[in-house]
Order: sequence, then structure tokens, then C-alpha cells
Amino acid sequence: MIYMALAALLYVCGFVFLYGVVRFAVRHAIEDVQLRRERAAQAPELDRLRERTLVPDNAFLAGG
Repeated sequence: MIYMALAALLYVCGFVFLYGVVRFAVRHAIEDVQLRRERAAQAPELDRLRERTLVPDNAFLAGG
């Protein structure tokens, strides 16, 4: 009987542990997705800034 109680306890603890691990993983995945969205939204602006600094430094490439 003690083995059945121990098995049930380990079974429940295993599910609680897995719930915590999955919750942790999902939370970090959502944070990563939000970070990628922010970077993707900033990408066109960063490209324009890079182009502005690239052309004066390398005018021979821009045909000027």
C-alpha cells in the first residue's frame, strides 16, 4: 500500500514539475517573439541609418 501512495505522490509531483517546465519555456518563448518583433519593426530604420553612414564614407560606390 505504501508503494501505491508513493507512486501516486511521484506521479502528481511529476506533473507539477512538467507544468512548471512547460510554463517556464512558454514564457521565455513569448519574450523571445516579442523581442524579435521589436527588432523587425526597427530594421527599416536601422537600414536607413546604415545607408546614410555608408554612402558618404564610400562615395565611390554610390557613383558620386
